[in-house]
Amino acid sequence: MATRFLLAVSVVVLLIESRVATMFSARLIHRFSDEVEAVRAAKSGGASVSWPQRKTMEYYKFLVRGDLERQKVMLGSKYQFLFPSEGSKTMSFGNDYGWLHYTWIDIGTPNVSFLVALDAGSDLLWVPCECVQCAPLSASYYGSLCSLIYGASIMQDRDLNQYSPSGSSTSKNLSCSHRLCESSPRCGSAKQPCPYTINYYSENTSSTGLLIEDILHLSSGSDDGSKFSVQAPVIIGCGMRQTGGYLDGVAPDGLMGLGFGEISVPSFLAKSGFVRNSFSLCFNDDDSGRIFFGDQGLANQQSTLFLPLDGKYETYIVGVEACCIGSSCIKQTSFRALVDSGASFTFLPVESYRNIVDEFDRQVNATRFSFEGYPWEYCYKSRVVFVNSSKELSKNPSVMLKFAHNSSFVVHNPVFLVYGYQGVVGFCLAIQPTDGDIGILGRNRRKNFHAENFMTGYRMVFDRENLKLGWSRSNCEDLTDGEKMHFSPPPKKGPSNPLPANEQQRTPSGQTITPAVAGRAPSNPSAAPTQLILSQFCLVKFLPLMLLLLLHLIIPK
Repeated sequence: MATRFLLAVSVVVLLIESRVATMFSARLIHRFSDEVEAVRAAKSGGASVSWPQRKTMEYYKFLVRGDLERQKVMLGSKYQFLFPSEGSKTMSFGNDYGWLHYTWIDIGTPNVSFLVALDAGSDLLWVPCECVQCAPLSASYYGSLCSLIYGASIMQDRDLNQYSPSGSSTSKNLSCSHRLCESSPRCGSAKQPCPYTINYYSENTSSTGLLIEDILHLSSGSDDGSKFSVQAPVIIGCGMRQTGGYLDGVAPDGLMGLGFGEISVPSFLAKSGFVRNSFSLCFNDDDSGRIFFGDQGLANQQSTLFLPLDGKYETYIVGVEACCIGSSCIKQTSFRALVDSGASFTFLPVESYRNIVDEFDRQVNATRFSFEGYPWEYCYKSRVVFVNSSKELSKNPSVMLKFAHNSSFVVHNPVFLVYGYQGVVGFCLAIQPTDGDIGILGRNRRKNFHAENFMTGYRMVFDRENLKLGWSRSNCEDLTDGEKMHFSPPPKKGPSNPLPANEQQRTPSGQTITPAVAGRAPSNPSAAPTQLILSQFCLVKFLPLMLLLLLHLIIPK
């Protein structure tokens, strides 16, 4: 019995040692290698296969495109970007339209077009509908809408439209029993259409009507220039009655809320899996811009976290740690601010405002002056009349907002230029005080006076998924145009800061770690002994049977 036991233990030890010593190796083949190209050519029946040459621009475009497609598969979103079906371009029309940015969208079946204002400070998308009290909808009523932009008018001589739920085959009322109906306590019954009333920051400005479910028409662009139509179900406000600024020309054809709320368009697109839970707005210095849903910005963009309000993320609030004028950073200028694309101008809490304008006034080389009709307190008269506004702007100190983790937002031209008959006659610091401890960072450029404000020249990324605001300098190019993506070939020299190979590496905490040493594959992997691999595979395969045999020998009969 003892002999059998010792024999069995010896065999088991040999089997374990043999199993532990087993090593499988495989050769890694790049997807653009000669081997893969040969396989692709064989599968295509000998036909020519489009294959990028290594280290060419086309090669890197292929790699980026593949990475983006892989990212979409891994993260579960169907598209990288979405934008309105009539294009991603946005435009500001000046005072006639309240200095806001607008874009064309299509709603319903058949689709009807609306020129909606873009507002990151609210949630609901509403359009004029079965109007009881709405703004005029004739294009001729708004003179500045016919201004030519890049040789073509964004209005295209089109009248504004009114939405009719009964005219859309895809529309249906949102009932009072729906979880997104916030007015359900005022409903007479659960089946009644859900009413809504939204009051905005502007005095006596509101929209009232019923909530409707319908289709928003969008497009998805890819790097190769192809575009796909996307129909996204959303909730729309059938705006029957507007008041205040909405009757005076601000958003006469509707407004798209881009806020955190579940009822906003970005929320619906993310929840339905169309795109990532993020969007971007870009504002160019010629009053044009872009909007992209799903855009999470550049890898090297600067960013800061959104802050909750009363424990909830309902608005895009950020925390400014300090403000710098020129090269001087001022104490006691920290504040919270609402980042609002629907706000025409920038407002700061009184204490921060006073410290900032005092420092600006100290540094600026100009004489204080009051221009009639201008709301800003700190205005200045030019010493001479400038025909070229850039000369005047270059003399003004810049404004920089500092955020946590050394992020900074530079406002290169924080003033409004005042024009006379012969050129620039003065300028005003484009900041106003506000009551309370939360300011508002507006985004507009007042084109009649050639004035730059806080978001102009930036691609602003509202990354709701990661609860952060991102920004990078931009000329607002079309992100779906592959020709505008810039690639640079790798440098011929080695990396400027290579990782250490056999030396110790340091962790961010300062501790040292020894680098791992990778095992080497055979110089000619295809020449690996096939018989050895097969014998090891057979050994593993029959290991359970051998163990059963050993147990039979050990257990006494």
